[in-house]
Amino acid sequence: MIKIAEAFHNQKAFIAYLMAGDPDLAASAEYILTAQEAGADLIEVGIPFSDPIAEGEVIQAASLRALNAGARLDGIFDMVRSIQGQMRVPMVFMTYLNPVYVYGYDRFFARCAHCGICGVIIPDMPFEEQGEAKKVAKQYGIEVVTLVAPTSGPRCATIARRAEGFLYLVSSMGVTGVRGQITTDLSAIIAELKKETGIPLAVGFGIATPEQARQYAAMADGVIVGSAIVKIIAQHGLHAKQPLYDYVKSMKQSISL
Repeated sequence: MIKIAEAFHNQKAFIAYLMAGDPDLAASAEYILTAQEAGADLIEVGIPFSDPIAEGEVIQAASLRALNAGARLDGIFDMVRSIQGQMRVPMVFMTYLNPVYVYGYDRFFARCAHCGICGVIIPDMPFEEQGEAKKVAKQYGIEVVTLVAPTSGPRCATIARRAEGFLYLVSSMGVTGVRGQITTDLSAIIAELKKETGIPLAVGFGIATPEQARQYAAMADGVIVGSAIVKIIAQHGLHAKQPLYDYVKSMKQSISL
């Protein structure tokens, strides 16, 4: 299993999010490999869910397309397993608590380990309630990545000290989606978090352009891009390989200068 830490080793990490099953599972496998070849250092594989409360309209629509195309957890595990031998960068699942809980913690994390998933992000699981999931995940070598937001306030220090894998800093209030401008004073937040942890810190929500990626990678250890990638796949469907490659390559290059 490739561990999350490898994505941040001696470099700024570009983290690419793709929705599993959009437009179908076979294309998802191809696009994960494409993102890797273009320079992504870590892949977030989204698990489609009917009520993705942290997601904006772009990823909501992708989730519905995937569900309508028949994407389900068993099929997603099989898809990831099918490319495990070709992966040189770590993969994590971005999901919600309901699918994990219904599937069963032990069964879910066991299958994660079996197919090479090294971490999970569960944005609707409060930090204070992560214990039961972390206990089972640890048995299988899976790290539970925690989100921290500009409004986390006094909790930031505690969250940072207990972080696993990497700390996911939400750039601004609201849901995922491309933003023309991010006004949060991220530099101050990052400086405070860095005092509390040696875990890598990546910024997500709203980053879409090479200029934005370069700006926030200068402050943090990596940047996360989701909606902009999902938009490319929505536009091109089964023919998204080349535009996806070009976009990811341009974003990675922007933080490698």
